[in-house]
Amino acid sequence: MRLLVDVGNTAVKVALERSGNISVISAAHIPWQKIEEVLIAQVGGNEGLEPILHNAHLHQIPHYFASVSASLGALKCAYPEFKNLGIDRWLTVVASYHLFPNKACIIVDSGTATKVDVLGADGQHQGGWILPGLDMMIESLVANTQKVFSDSTTSFDTVLGTNTPNAVKNAALSATVALAKQAVEQIERVGDEVQLIYAGGYGELIQQHLDPSGIYFDDLVMQGLVFWRKYQQNV
Repeated sequence: MRLLVDVGNTAVKVALERSGNISVISAAHIPWQKIEEVLIAQVGGNEGLEPILHNAHLHQIPHYFASVSASLGALKCAYPEFKNLGIDRWLTVVASYHLFPNKACIIVDSGTATKVDVLGADGQHQGGWILPGLDMMIESLVANTQKVFSDSTTSFDTVLGTNTPNAVKNAALSATVALAKQAVEQIERVGDEVQLIYAGGYGELIQQHLDPSGIYFDDLVMQGLVFWRKYQQNV
């Protein structure tokens, strides 16, 4: 059994993987006696990760930090300076490549930031965009303008706002959806069929307003970790 650890900007998520099955659990309920190795995707700081590493050391369990590479089998990274690509983005690309082989994929991962990545049907990562997440957009606007405000009760939508919270929240969502649509249009221009993949805390919301036929994953980075590890073991 493996322990999968996703260290994000705002939270640390952990999951168990056994025979390809992934189940998200609480960090307080890790069955350390059954863990054979720990796989880590780290974007955020060490504070939430340190107790996990401490326990892994106590139980003499090896741990591995996932890293970005220029290629992973037939999968190729778009960045010439591949180490500058965030590991969370790379792992979502890795997972998508394996979940949807020989298919062009657009990955919309929306949390603290919104990341849109494009993967060609040939396994070539074509690059992507990074946009402030919905909450960050709103917080930045409210903090730096007068008489512009939001609230915690107004729902997100893409229609024109008829009050200030509507206008602020709907603009943030509309901008995010429009960015993802631009990626879809670029892929469709070359005639490739597109598989839309959603992830992150706002992934399902964007799915509703962009294309509900796409697929949402709450463990896409975790799945990427598993596939990444398989490559390391076969090298």
